[in-house]
Amino acid sequence: MNIAKKLIFGMGVAATLQCAIVSNASAEITLGLSNWPGWVAWYVAEHNGYLKKYHADFKLIYFTSYETSVEALSAGKIDANCQALIDTLAPVQKGAPIKVVLTTDNSHGNDALMVNNDIHNFEQLKGKTIAVRMDSIEQYLDQYALEKNKIPVSDVKFVNMSTSEAAVALMSGRVPAAGVWNPWIQRIEARKSGHPLFTSADAPGVIPDIVAARESVLKKYPQQFVNLAKAWFATVQFIKQHPNKAAAIMAPHVDLTPKVYAAALSGTRLFGEKLNKIAMNAEYQHKTESLYKSTLDTSKFLISVGAIRATPQPNSFIDHEFVNKASAH
Repeated sequence: MNIAKKLIFGMGVAATLQCAIVSNASAEITLGLSNWPGWVAWYVAEHNGYLKKYHADFKLIYFTSYETSVEALSAGKIDANCQALIDTLAPVQKGAPIKVVLTTDNSHGNDALMVNNDIHNFEQLKGKTIAVRMDSIEQYLDQYALEKNKIPVSDVKFVNMSTSEAAVALMSGRVPAAGVWNPWIQRIEARKSGHPLFTSADAPGVIPDIVAARESVLKKYPQQFVNLAKAWFATVQFIKQHPNKAAAIMAPHVDLTPKVYAAALSGTRLFGEKLNKIAMNAEYQHKTESLYKSTLDTSKFLISVGAIRATPQPNSFIDHEFVNKASAH
């Protein structure tokens, strides 16, 4: 997954908005999403009528480029967006008026450090090149894996490539290792070109994904975001109870078969009502699922690569109000 969770890049914001997929023609609030199971899940909410049931009047805007969706939110072109926490910290630190209002998921195997078939342990990575998109989630996960296995980051060489380029470079034998996400993990394995040495399943809580929204929209439509959280909780419950049915709903939106998408879905730990309470509230900041903890940990990496100057204060941009109200019975 790095800063891009979609394989096709480069479409501009205007072009993306023109070919948006709309959930409700009368919707006032736009919610951006791209090809990541924790976000494509919103089509389950649409298909099953949860958005209507809970009166969440949102228009789903599908972006073929994840990067473009992040830029669109920061530029005020959309009202809310599904994005990774790591990609939210830089805009927040630079003063962008956005808040995190919901946690959709944690990556739980859909991101991986893939290596060729000659490498079987971290010691064998010493002196080797890892292809990865620099300053991204993938580099962060790779460095986390190295440090966890007591290999100094200086003992490997990172080379900057897009995720698709990194995967192809590994499959063609041009590099011995690459940081990638699904479906590239599956493609590398299917070609028997390599295997995962470390995945996000080995790093609980390291890669959280969220919904961020513009402050002005939150102030104008606070109840709508409570309703959105309710619709999300119902969606997560359905997916957990009926994963194959959910995969069949989601797969056509990303041009994959339900069988292939079910595998990607299994590598995503969706956050329902209980996990959102843990993720969004400061009292649980010691938990691995906490966005407070993730903010502090991720910021260390972003500071080290020069992406941000200081750690944003979690309580300045994590707004638990909507999740808490949606959970009240």
